[in-house]
Amino acid sequence: MTELARKIREGDTRALARLASGIENRDPQALEILRELEPATGHARIVGITGPPGAGKSTLVDALALELRKRGKTLAILAVDPSSRTSGGAILGDRIRMQQHHADPGIFIRSMATRGTMGGLARATADLARLMDAAGRDYVIIETVGVGQDEIAITSVAQVTVVVLVPGMGDDVQAIKAGIMEIADIFVVNKADHAGADRVELELHAEGFDCPILRTVATEGKGIGELVEAIDKAGTVDRPRTAMVCPTIDHLGIAVQNMEQSIAFYESLGLAVAHRESVPTEKVAVAMLPVGDSRIELLEPIAPDSPIARFLEKRGPGLHHVALRVPDLDAAVARLKANGARLLNEPRSGAGGHIYVFVHPASAGGVLLELIQESTN
Repeated sequence: MTELARKIREGDTRALARLASGIENRDPQALEILRELEPATGHARIVGITGPPGAGKSTLVDALALELRKRGKTLAILAVDPSSRTSGGAILGDRIRMQQHHADPGIFIRSMATRGTMGGLARATADLARLMDAAGRDYVIIETVGVGQDEIAITSVAQVTVVVLVPGMGDDVQAIKAGIMEIADIFVVNKADHAGADRVELELHAEGFDCPILRTVATEGKGIGELVEAIDKAGTVDRPRTAMVCPTIDHLGIAVQNMEQSIAFYESLGLAVAHRESVPTEKVAVAMLPVGDSRIELLEPIAPDSPIARFLEKRGPGLHHVALRVPDLDAAVARLKANGARLLNEPRSGAGGHIYVFVHPASAGGVLLELIQESTN
């Protein structure tokens, strides 16, 4: 086990924060350490807290944290906030809103920016949930952005999804029920001391939802104990936890004749090399430059008979392949084989330690396609 992984397993919060940053930045070395920690996962209960803006989700999460600590439980809070257009960072700052917990080693709080991702989650959220699980936390609470009824990505990560509503919604229950309403394992009518709480609950019953419907006043801690018990009960039946329900772009591979000149060009655009290595099996040197949640991989041949050398000789510098992350590489390979797709290799380890397969351009619409196992599986 690497030193950083060992420190995380021993409860070092600085090491945990350092690896969390690497995972958010999609650093290949950080993702490799996460894979190393994978055998330690499976302990935590992953809880998603979602709902429309103004429902009091952050206050509810704060109250849940207090209640869980009273019960001797440890937890991590992943608060997913909208991104700053300037810096790309989280702009609501749940770590600031939850300052009362900053000195409690039993609570780890991380604000994450969505970085433009739709569905209320950041793309690294699933990976961070697995990291907190591996770090020995009893609960991982994920608070989503609160962008509206399409915020359903939380179901791909959480074992238990809590949808938070508030009095005054009235007919809005009908309007949003086709979105986040259908993913609820538990409904919480927060701010239940306000007029209209009865109506919200009646609307939920009238729509036929048969999951628990609880009332809370998070600012006063009312109903929070009952919510914890409902979460524990609902969590006895796990959902499959997959990092992504659909493939996402991992990187673009670009064949280059001169690595240093190409790096200088991309650095002039503000990009920076995060990792460099040689891959003997492909006879290629690789430089990785993160771009948001994806990256550019510059590929330079290190032998005249390498695939990149042949590509350059035939086509010249340019786009070599597109790489997609998939939640289950083995399943994807099985489907491709069943459909007669032409694969260029069996799954094997490549740059950054990821497991990959190449699909021939003839089967992928004219582009060489690389499929990469998503790190959370």
